[in-house]
Amino acid sequence: MTDTITIIRPDDWHLHLRDGGAMKSVLPDTAKRFMRAIVMPNLKPPVTGVEAAGAYRQRILAALPRGMTFEPLMTLYLTDNTGPDEIRLAKESGFVHAVKYYPAGATTNSDSGVTDMHKAYPAIAAMEEHG
Repeated sequence: MTDTITIIRPDDWHLHLRDGGAMKSVLPDTAKRFMRAIVMPNLKPPVTGVEAAGAYRQRILAALPRGMTFEPLMTLYLTDNTGPDEIRLAKESGFVHAVKYYPAGATTNSDSGVTDMHKAYPAIAAMEEHG
């Protein structure tokens, strides 16, 4: 029995690909090293719904160099207005794997973030319900 394991292409659990030229610049290096990644949603505008997450995912896959494999695990950007139905749709999508909480104004592109946690409670309850 061996004392070591080798992880050839691990997962990246916090990846900022951004979009456009920045994404096209960093994506090949990411895909060389990682099989999958949790993709952060704090773009301009933020990825707040399943439809936007699906479109962003398609842009990521289209930007992959030919012959490279990579699975973007998409996230939604939690806002004061994220509703329980959007959480249900995220679960049903099969490609949205998390919802990211950004306190409004606390970090890069967080101006659309949560201003009052009480406003996010319905979405959080839906996350508990849908797993």
